[in-house]
Amino acid sequence: MNAILGVIFHFIGGFASGSFYIPYKKVKGWAWESYWIVGGIFSWLIVPLLAAWLTVPNFIEIIKNTEGSVLFYTYLMGLLWGVGGLTFGLSMRYLGMSLGMSVALGFCSAFGALVPSFYYDIYAQEGKTSFTDMLHSNSGLVVLLSVVVCLLGIAICGKAGILKEKELSPDQQKEGVKEFNLSKGLIVATISGILSACFSFGIEAGKPMAEVARLAAEASGSTTLFVNNVVFVVILLGGLTTNFIWCMILNTRNKTFSDYTNSEAPLTTNYVFAALAGTTWFLQFFFYGMGETKLGNGASSWILHMASIIIVSNLWGIKFNEWKGVGKKTFSTLLMGVAVILLSVVLGGVAKIIEN
Repeated sequence: MNAILGVIFHFIGGFASGSFYIPYKKVKGWAWESYWIVGGIFSWLIVPLLAAWLTVPNFIEIIKNTEGSVLFYTYLMGLLWGVGGLTFGLSMRYLGMSLGMSVALGFCSAFGALVPSFYYDIYAQEGKTSFTDMLHSNSGLVVLLSVVVCLLGIAICGKAGILKEKELSPDQQKEGVKEFNLSKGLIVATISGILSACFSFGIEAGKPMAEVARLAAEASGSTTLFVNNVVFVVILLGGLTTNFIWCMILNTRNKTFSDYTNSEAPLTTNYVFAALAGTTWFLQFFFYGMGETKLGNGASSWILHMASIIIVSNLWGIKFNEWKGVGKKTFSTLLMGVAVILLSVVLGGVAKIIEN
């Protein structure tokens, strides 16, 4: 039953993440950096603090009493993940929701699943699965297979993007994605995917905080579903730092500070939709935290979450005509890539069943 609930929670989180960029499409008259940081303040500061306050009693005290090294590495992973978040936004900008998320999150899935296991080979910890452990267990081998399958799905989706670029004129490409640029988009999506995996490492680094929250919840007889929310506060502060600095630099360089008070733009609507996008974005990790408590934060849990986002974002990409005008071969290639990524999700679930 826990495994089923875990899968459901991850897919709800995946739906939130795969959908968060849609409200940004409603923002008018603002530069990218302006609406990105307004939404980000909700994503990485306001909503995480509110969620932790509502679900983790005394979360501030837990953070205050945490060892400095734990806070440092959790925050550092947030800083690095923040760079991935910046390039993630650019991936959507240049490739669209469908292709951008497929490439970026596919890499994020693979690196987020595997790199922690390499770390535990070097610094062994009780209860943590190393890469060597994975090689010597049936569930670990299935996880590795799911990573390979996920990377294959990314390659197929990338092929679909190449076919799209060849088939459509620049004007046709920009009907669905206004700033479509395949080469630039693939570069930033790859960087985004690798660095975005640092969120997975941040969750691992912040486990002592989640453990204190779990023990407190059990002692009081309350649910342990939300214990990761205290970890998210620290990770996302790191992400906010990176994104805020870069967006302020862009505001200065592009002279777009006036966006925030420009009476010629629909200010109320822009702030509401940016806030909605930011809140929706955070819900992915709110539900990820719930799913993690049911499945564990192993490689299969991370793959499941990432792949569910890829599937949802591709459905939205189709809905918003990002693939309008392409031939059957190109569209079939896209669907094949999504299907292969979905297979990686199934394999991740099988790995968890075998483990249990």
